[in-house]
Amino acid sequence: MKSRNILLGVLAGVAAGAALGILFAPAKGSDTRKKIIRKGEDEIDALHDKFDDFVETISDKFEKVKDEVSEFAKKSKTKFEEYEKEIKSHKN
Repeated sequence: MKSRNILLGVLAGVAAGAALGILFAPAKGSDTRKKIIRKGEDEIDALHDKFDDFVETISDKFEKVKDEVSEFAKKSKTKFEEYEKEIKSHKN
């Protein structure tokens, strides 16, 4: 009895799956492939846009850091020259 119930359940599941598959079957295979290709192209375009935004953000941050380092180097050089003059004046 138990095996029979399992078999009936499996057969009912297969029949229901087949019926749903027929009812909700997609368009022709070629149409489905075209949709998949279009979706893939859209995702690739979105990925390119995100990558371009990422590169632009990194470039902007790099330029900012480069400017800050350059400014720090100028200030450090000026301070060094001031200290150098002060030390030379104390030697004399």
